[in-house]
Amino acid sequence: MIKVIFICHGNICRSPMAQFVLQELVNKIGLSSEFKIRSAATSQEEIGNGVYPPVQRLLNNLGIDVSSKKARQITKADCNEYDYIIAMEEYNVKNLFFLHSSVLNKCKVFLLKDFTDTPGDIDDPWFTRQFDVTYNEVLEGCRCFLKTLNKEGKITLNDEQLKIIDEDL
Repeated sequence: MIKVIFICHGNICRSPMAQFVLQELVNKIGLSSEFKIRSAATSQEEIGNGVYPPVQRLLNNLGIDVSSKKARQITKADCNEYDYIIAMEEYNVKNLFFLHSSVLNKCKVFLLKDFTDTPGDIDDPWFTRQFDVTYNEVLEGCRCFLKTLNKEGKITLNDEQLKIIDEDL
Protein backbone atom coordinates (compact mmCIF):
# COMPACT_ATOMS: atom_id res chain seq x y z
CA MET A 1 0.00 0.00 0.00
CA ILE A 2 1.23 3.48 -0.91
CA LYS A 3 0.52 5.99 1.84
CA VAL A 4 0.29 9.65 0.83
CA ILE A 5 -0.40 12.69 2.98
CA PHE A 6 -0.78 16.15 1.48
CA ILE A 7 0.26 19.18 3.52
CA CYS A 8 -0.64 22.85 3.40
CA HIS A 9 -0.95 25.63 5.95
CA GLY A 10 -4.52 25.19 7.20
CA ASN A 11 -5.80 21.95 5.59
CA ILE A 12 -8.91 23.68 4.23
CA CYS A 13 -7.94 24.48 0.60
CA ARG A 14 -4.97 22.97 -1.22
CA SER A 15 -4.18 19.81 0.73
CA PRO A 16 -7.78 18.55 0.93
CA MET A 17 -8.16 19.43 -2.76
CA ALA A 18 -5.12 17.26 -3.53
CA GLN A 19 -6.34 14.48 -1.22
CA PHE A 20 -9.71 14.20 -2.92
CA VAL A 21 -8.40 14.72 -6.46
CA LEU A 22 -5.81 11.95 -6.05
CA GLN A 23 -8.45 9.72 -4.45
CA GLU A 24 -10.79 10.34 -7.38
CA LEU A 25 -8.02 9.47 -9.86
CA VAL A 26 -7.07 6.21 -8.12
CA ASN A 27 -10.76 5.29 -7.85
CA LYS A 28 -11.22 5.84 -11.59
CA ILE A 29 -8.24 3.66 -12.50
CA GLY A 30 -9.23 0.91 -10.07
CA LEU A 31 -6.31 1.24 -7.65
CA SER A 32 -8.06 2.62 -4.55
CA SER A 33 -7.18 -0.48 -2.51
CA GLU A 34 -3.49 0.20 -3.15
CA PHE A 35 -3.51 3.71 -1.65
CA LYS A 36 -4.12 5.45 1.64
CA ILE A 37 -4.56 9.18 0.98
CA ARG A 38 -5.01 11.86 3.63
CA SER A 39 -4.20 15.52 4.23
CA ALA A 40 -3.18 17.72 7.15
CA ALA A 41 -2.04 21.20 8.14
CA THR A 42 1.18 22.54 9.53
CA SER A 43 -0.75 25.12 11.57
CA GLN A 44 -3.45 24.80 14.20
CA GLU A 45 -5.54 27.70 12.89
CA GLU A 46 -8.25 25.71 11.14
CA ILE A 47 -8.34 22.46 13.16
CA GLY A 48 -11.85 21.03 13.09
CA ASN A 49 -13.07 23.27 10.28
CA GLY A 50 -14.42 21.87 7.05
CA VAL A 51 -13.10 22.42 3.56
CA TYR A 52 -13.19 26.09 2.59
CA PRO A 53 -16.57 26.74 0.86
CA PRO A 54 -15.22 27.80 -2.58
CA VAL A 55 -13.05 24.65 -2.68
CA GLN A 56 -15.97 22.54 -1.51
CA ARG A 57 -18.19 23.98 -4.26
CA LEU A 58 -15.52 23.42 -6.91
CA LEU A 59 -15.07 19.78 -5.91
CA ASN A 60 -18.81 19.18 -5.43
CA ASN A 61 -19.35 20.44 -9.00
CA LEU A 62 -17.01 17.63 -10.09
CA GLY A 63 -19.06 15.09 -8.13
CA ILE A 64 -16.52 14.87 -5.29
CA ASP A 65 -18.03 14.98 -1.80
CA VAL A 66 -15.73 16.53 0.81
CA SER A 67 -18.35 17.15 3.50
CA SER A 68 -16.76 14.71 5.97
CA LYS A 69 -13.29 16.32 5.84
CA LYS A 70 -12.22 18.28 8.90
CA ALA A 71 -8.89 20.11 9.13
CA ARG A 72 -6.24 18.55 11.32
CA GLN A 73 -2.58 19.14 12.06
CA ILE A 74 0.09 16.70 10.95
CA THR A 75 1.45 14.52 13.76
CA LYS A 76 4.71 12.74 14.45
CA ALA A 77 2.87 9.48 13.82
CA ASP A 78 1.91 10.74 10.34
CA CYS A 79 5.56 11.50 9.59
CA ASN A 80 6.42 7.89 10.37
CA GLU A 81 3.39 6.27 8.72
CA TYR A 82 3.24 7.94 5.32
CA ASP A 83 5.54 7.06 2.41
CA TYR A 84 5.00 10.41 0.68
CA ILE A 85 4.55 13.70 2.50
CA ILE A 86 3.61 16.11 -0.26
CA ALA A 87 3.48 19.82 0.50
CA MET A 88 1.98 22.60 -1.54
CA GLU A 89 4.76 25.15 -1.04
CA GLU A 90 8.21 25.61 0.49
CA TYR A 91 6.70 27.49 3.43
CA ASN A 92 4.80 24.30 4.34
CA VAL A 93 8.01 22.26 4.16
CA LYS A 94 9.79 24.73 6.43
CA ASN A 95 6.96 24.52 8.98
CA LEU A 96 6.85 20.75 8.70
CA PHE A 97 10.53 20.47 9.60
CA PHE A 98 10.08 22.99 12.41
CA LEU A 99 7.31 20.82 13.87
CA HIS A 100 8.73 17.34 13.37
CA SER A 101 12.43 17.45 12.42
CA SER A 102 13.25 14.76 14.98
CA VAL A 103 11.13 12.14 13.20
CA LEU A 104 10.92 13.40 9.64
CA ASN A 105 12.69 11.52 6.86
CA LYS A 106 13.67 14.16 4.29
CA CYS A 107 13.50 11.56 1.51
CA LYS A 108 9.70 11.36 2.00
CA VAL A 109 9.04 15.09 1.60
CA PHE A 110 8.13 16.58 -1.78
CA LEU A 111 6.35 19.53 -3.31
CA LEU A 112 3.39 18.45 -5.45
CA LYS A 113 4.50 20.50 -8.45
CA ASP A 114 7.95 18.87 -8.31
CA PHE A 115 6.36 15.87 -10.05
CA THR A 116 5.44 18.13 -12.99
CA ASP A 117 7.42 19.88 -15.69
CA THR A 118 6.93 23.18 -13.81
CA PRO A 119 8.24 22.61 -10.27
CA GLY A 120 7.56 25.10 -7.51
CA ASP A 121 4.87 26.29 -5.17
CA ILE A 122 1.11 26.10 -5.52
CA ASP A 123 -0.20 29.46 -4.34
CA ASP A 124 -2.80 29.50 -1.59
CA PRO A 125 -6.20 30.29 -3.15
CA TRP A 126 -7.41 31.58 0.21
CA PHE A 127 -5.23 34.60 -0.62
CA THR A 128 -5.20 34.60 -4.42
CA ARG A 129 -8.91 33.75 -4.86
CA GLN A 130 -7.84 31.77 -7.96
CA PHE A 131 -9.42 28.44 -7.04
CA ASP A 132 -9.52 27.20 -10.65
CA VAL A 133 -5.79 27.87 -11.08
CA THR A 134 -5.07 25.97 -7.87
CA TYR A 135 -7.29 23.10 -8.96
CA ASN A 136 -5.54 22.82 -12.33
CA GLU A 137 -2.11 22.79 -10.65
CA VAL A 138 -3.25 20.20 -8.10
CA LEU A 139 -4.78 18.00 -10.80
CA GLU A 140 -1.61 18.16 -12.91
CA GLY A 141 0.51 17.39 -9.86
CA CYS A 142 -1.61 14.37 -8.95
CA ARG A 143 -1.57 13.07 -12.52
CA CYS A 144 2.21 13.42 -12.70
CA PHE A 145 2.63 11.85 -9.25
CA LEU A 146 0.80 8.72 -10.45
CA LYS A 147 2.87 8.65 -13.63
CA THR A 148 6.04 8.95 -11.54
CA LEU A 149 4.96 6.02 -9.38
CA ASN A 150 4.37 4.06 -12.58
CA LYS A 151 7.80 4.95 -14.01
CA GLU A 152 9.44 3.96 -10.73
CA GLY A 153 7.64 0.60 -10.76
CA LYS A 154 5.71 1.30 -7.55
CA ILE A 155 2.43 0.86 -9.42
CA THR A 156 1.70 -0.58 -12.83
CA LEU A 157 -0.53 1.40 -15.16
CA ASN A 158 -1.72 0.11 -18.50
CA ASP A 159 -2.48 2.32 -21.50
CA GLU A 160 -6.17 2.58 -20.60
CA GLN A 161 -5.38 3.69 -17.04
CA LEU A 162 -2.89 6.26 -18.31
CA LYS A 163 -5.57 7.58 -20.66
CA ILE A 164 -8.09 7.83 -17.78
CA ILE A 165 -5.58 9.77 -15.66
CA ASP A 166 -5.35 12.42 -18.38
CA GLU A 167 -9.14 12.79 -18.80
CA ASP A 168 -11.14 15.48 -17.07
CA LEU A 169 -12.51 14.49 -13.67
